[in-house]
Parts: sequence; C-alpha cells; structure tokens
Amino acid sequence: MKIFYLIENKNKFYVLTVFFLALLLLPGCQEQGVEQEKELLVYCGITMIKPMTEIAGIIEEKYDCKVLITKGGSGNLLKSIKANMMGDLYLPGSGSYIQAALEQGLVTDTVHVGFNKAAMMVKKGNPRNIPDTLDSMADSNFYVVIGNPESGSIGRETKKILAKKGIFTEVAENVQMMTTDSKDLVRVIKDDEADLVINWYATSIWPENRESISVLPISGEYAGKKKLIIGLLRFSRYPDISKVFMEYASSTEGRAIFNKYGLYDVK
Repeated sequence: MKIFYLIENKNKFYVLTVFFLALLLLPGCQEQGVEQEKELLVYCGITMIKPMTEIAGIIEEKYDCKVLITKGGSGNLLKSIKANMMGDLYLPGSGSYIQAALEQGLVTDTVHVGFNKAAMMVKKGNPRNIPDTLDSMADSNFYVVIGNPESGSIGRETKKILAKKGIFTEVAENVQMMTTDSKDLVRVIKDDEADLVINWYATSIWPENRESISVLPISGEYAGKKKLIIGLLRFSRYPDISKVFMEYASSTEGRAIFNKYGLYDVK
C-alpha cells in the first residue's frame, strides 16, 4: 500500500525508477515471486512467417510459453543475430545462411522443415504478355524489380539463377530498383510498380496474393528446390523448448503446415 501512496505524489517518476531498479538489483526478488513466463525468440524469414506463426501457437499452448517472432530479410536477420547474440531459433529462406551461421559458431543444431523455390511473377493474367523465359528479365520493354542479394534470401537466389543463365549483368543494368525482401516484391506487383519480379513461389498462393499475381515458372535447370532449415542458436536461453519446436516443425504434422503455405511439396 505504501508504494501506491508514493506513486501518487509529485516524485512518482523517481519512486518508480527506484522501485524497478531495486527489483533488478535484488535477484532474490524474482525467485520469491511468480516465475517469469518463458519466452522464445525466433528469427524468421518473411516467406516462412505464416507456418512458423501457426506452429508457434501450438507450442505456446502445449508448453505454457510465449514465442516471439521477428521477421525480415534472411541476411538482415543474420546480422541482427551476430550483433545481439541473443535468441533461440533462426529460419532463413535459404540454407546458405544456416551454413554461414554454423561456420560462425552461431548455430549448434539444425532440422529440415520444408523447401523454397523461386519463380517469376507478373500481374494476374499477365496483361503485358511477358514471355515465360528468364531472358524477359533483361528486356528493357518491361519494368523489372529484383531482391537485393545482400539483404535477403530471394535476392541471393535471384543472383544465382541469373548468373547460371549468364545474364545477371544484363538484368542488373535493366532493373529499376532492388527491394529488401519477398514481401516488397509482392507489393511492387500489386501496386503496379513492376511488370516482372523473381520471388519465392510460396508467396503467390497465399490468399491475399493469389488474386493479384500470376506465376511464370523458371526451369529447374536454373531454379531448384532450396531446403528450409531451422537452426538452434548457441546462446538459446531455452534449448529444451527450442528443440521441441524444431522436432514438431520437422515432423509429419509440422511439414503439413509448411506445405499448406506452399513450402514443402514444391514442384
């Protein structure tokens, strides 16, 4: 009751500061009070946010914890992990980022949960009649946008595809801009800011996108299936629950959830 009385007086900011500092400086206070809820921090590439959110809800209910998901371009997420040295799980849009995290000692364990595959995308119905060939990416008659290879998995994959085709330099000279991630590549098509992009196929089948986007498939010769791999971060505060999350995501039930969002049985 004394604390509530002091909060009402003119020095309330000072009193609150002292009160909370006291809690931080006295470890025993937390042990004597109610145990804090366990919170997992998951770094997730944007294309995988839907299945990961669904699985997070299942884990939260079963294990009485909270799962916080931070989303973004896979490359930017890896930079955040290295800078912050905190978190529990990392799911980028390409296995190359997991390999980098393993080599840098940031990830200690991994599981395979699904697949990504890139495709060209245009406005629904292809009103510009763009030919379904990679050479269209270098055609100056079309307004072309690609992902930045430095910030996200789709940008890195796009560069690999075009380099394998031998036209990356031509396309780079033709593009109007580079975006950070798959979400923005969807946006530029929807908002008529681009005629043609390369994006992850899964984004085209989501309910909010399927009526706005048509897919022009890329030959498997250039765009193969890419494994989606979850990594356990070395500094995870809750490795036991994190491993349960990984096990469920890689199980038959978990893979069915990834498949529902176009991220497993990719043709």
